[in-house]
Parts: sequence; structure tokens; C-alpha cells
Amino acid sequence: MKAKADIRLKFHAEEQVKTVFRSLKPEVESPTTTRSHVVLKKEGEYLILKVEAKDTVALRATLNAYLRWVNSITNVLEFLKT
Repeated sequence: MKAKADIRLKFHAEEQVKTVFRSLKPEVESPTTTRSHVVLKKEGEYLILKVEAKDTVALRATLNAYLRWVNSITNVLEFLKT
């Protein structure tokens, strides 16, 4: 069974989207597993994450990993801003 998800994340500024995009790009280009495939796009203040996986377990694991990375990156950006 194939599973897929499209996630649109809105950021405060386009610069934040660019930073998160650049940070995640190496992960997208060299995935650690063949069970899922990720496409990353940016549209203005939105980061779009498209994930296709062989099953729901792989989809969930991939989404959790990418969303944790996005959260960590935004936390660092917020810390550096203060």
C-alpha cells in the first residue's frame, strides 16, 4: 500500500523559508531510506513538503523526522533573533 502526504508550513518571512529549505535540502538529496521519497518546495512564505512512502509506517516516520527538523531549525532561528 502506498501512502502520501502534502504539508504546507507557513513562516513569518520568506527568509525563514529559504533557511529551512537550504537546511533540509541535503536530507532530501541523500535520503537514509528507500521506503519514502520527499519533495521540498518553497512558495513565498510557505514551505511545501510532499512525502510518498511504501506504507503508513514509513510515511509517519518520515513526517516525524522532517517536522522535528523544521521545529529545531525554527527554534534556532528564534534563539538567534533574540
